[in-house]
Amino acid sequence: MADIDIPEHLIALERAAWSEQQAGALTLESAAAVQAAYREHAAAMPGVSRLELEMATKKAVRHPEE
Repeated sequence: MADIDIPEHLIALERAAWSEQQAGALTLESAAAVQAAYREHAAAMPGVSRLELEMATKKAVRHPEE
């Protein structure tokens, strides 16, 4: 996967959603907000799909040491 510039607001949204998910408290509103942010940011990044952006962000949040 190519290096993708991930804005801090996406990292923050994904961290919040991941915390909620781990606590068993992920809400539809939180999940929808993260997905909307992925779609919006990917649309502004030529050559980067929403899926690539989402995967890179989740990897950065869930596995920061890699």
